[in-house]
This record gives sequence, structure tokens and C-alpha cells, in this order.
Amino acid sequence: MLDAKGICSGYRGVTVIKSLDLSVGREVFAVLGANGAGKSTLLATLARLIPLMSGELWFQGEDISRVPSWVSAARGIGYVPQEKGIFPGLTVLENLYVGAMIGSRSREDRLDEVIELFPDIGERRNQLAGTLSGGESRMVACGRALMQDPRLLLLDEPTAGLAPKYVDSFFDKIREIHRTRDVSIILAEQNATKALEVADRVVVLSLGEASAIMDAADVTTEKLKEGYRI
Repeated sequence: MLDAKGICSGYRGVTVIKSLDLSVGREVFAVLGANGAGKSTLLATLARLIPLMSGELWFQGEDISRVPSWVSAARGIGYVPQEKGIFPGLTVLENLYVGAMIGSRSREDRLDEVIELFPDIGERRNQLAGTLSGGESRMVACGRALMQDPRLLLLDEPTAGLAPKYVDSFFDKIREIHRTRDVSIILAEQNATKALEVADRVVVLSLGEASAIMDAADVTTEKLKEGYRI
């Protein structure tokens, strides 16, 4: 699905992601690490929002190392940023329709699928997105990405700052999206315990480098401590 070969990226000449090799198939792949490890930078790089300093990035057999973000989105990569990621001055429905600008399937068919997945936002379809709660905003941001009909969904800290009732629900939705829509998912998450419940494999980032890449079932407290440098 996606192959990263020796990728380096960062900001204003400062390298954050350092010569990272990564291969993700049809799975839920978790990116774990302490604050500042480079999780958000990695996902923004994969979404083509941050240019590569070096290395190659391939998606479904095509080289996307130098393409802009709108091209990678059109090819099937959906991205949900760590912040709310919504247009507050637009209604919920208008936010979702922004995602539907990509893809050829009926907009209404895609909308029905998203509302079936997130019934709460269906009830608020005519409400301004800026008036939603944090959990509802995350649902809208995720729903808008799904409106693109992605083959790969990048989720950056989707439960950050959410009330506990939304955290469990959102992880349930991650399982459901992967299982029912055949969407591969790369999930950057601080909550390692919850991420390991839904992930097939994980990478533990430490200062922009892969401390370990392994099956989720093989992750131990000791390996996490080593990666987190605890």
C-alpha cells in the first residue's frame, strides 16, 4: 500500500524524520512515541504536506515523493490532522461535501455511508461546524476524509483532548472503518494502550527514527520504555 524508503523531512532546514524506512499494507498501523518523537511530522509528510528532504515515497506502486498534497489525496490518501481539521464557518454538511470534491462515486451514496458510521453528525448536518464539541468535530474531520473514498487513511492523534466517552467510540470506529471499508489506516496516537488494541503492527518513533517496528501482539512494556526513552 505505502512504502517509505529512507525518508527525511522537517521544518526550515531542521530534520525531524531521519532516514526512515517503512512499509504499510492492508492493515491498521500505529505510530507510537513520546511528545516530540515526530509522529505528526511523519503523518504530514506521508500526506505530502511537508516536502521530503531526501528519500522516496511510493503509494500503490506509484512514486509520490514530489507530488503536491492534492495529488496524493486524489490518488487515495485521506488525512485527518491533529487539530479539529474542520471549516468552522461551514455547516457539517458543507464540510463533508468538501471531501466529496475528490472521487467519482455519487456524493449522496458516500454521505449516507459516513452518516451511518457517525450518526451524531448526521443529526447536526445543518449546524455550523464551529459550534460542535471536540468529539463531534473529530467525527466531521474523519467523515470528510472518508468522503474522498481513500484507500489509505492517516489519523493524527484522533482522540487527543477528547472526553473518555468519545475515546472508546472513536477506536471502535477505527476498527469498523478498516474492516467494512477495506481502508488501510496509519494511526499516530499517544494512547499506546488503546492503539495496541486496534493495530496490526506498530512503529515506535524516537527522535524521528524507528526504535522498533513489530507486530502489535509482540509489543512489551520494556520495548515501549526503550522507544520512549523512559
